[in-house]
Amino acid sequence: MSKLVEVTIGKVGRAHGIKGDVFIDVRTDEPARRFVRGGTVLLGEGRKPVELADVKWNRGKLIASFVGYPDRTAVETVTGELLRARVPEDERPSEPDEFFDRQLVGLTVLSADGAAVGTVREVLHLPAQDLLQVDADGEERLIPFVSALVPVVDLEAGHVQLADVAGLLEDIE
Repeated sequence: MSKLVEVTIGKVGRAHGIKGDVFIDVRTDEPARRFVRGGTVLLGEGRKPVELADVKWNRGKLIASFVGYPDRTAVETVTGELLRARVPEDERPSEPDEFFDRQLVGLTVLSADGAAVGTVREVLHLPAQDLLQVDADGEERLIPFVSALVPVVDLEAGHVQLADVAGLLEDIE
């Protein structure tokens, strides 16, 4: 059995109604996999496990309730808390060409000719596209995470390889 890691899956938002429902600010690409009635999530800094009593979607927003939080007053005590889940470290996304941030952070960045040029420090999720924040010899570079610019992602080998495109890692004058 693989080791379990904690990942952030959401944040408790404002209360919805008087029966203990809250809006969830979803922070995962796979909410149907993480938010399941009867499933367990970790709540807040103390990592207190709580059971999801109910999960539903309303106009594109996730609404949940927790066992032990029967009304609006009770659930307002956890507003703003991060929700985390314990997942297998080697778990893969449901789509074959997708990756979890935790799989990409720390990978070596190779140039098109195979030379090591940096390390992925963070994955930034922006409205237009995702970016890899790369530490290239102490300088921060932002690389659009699209297959035309990052054609190779090899998790087993521990690297991503960039396409031969001028300006990805150096300034063009």
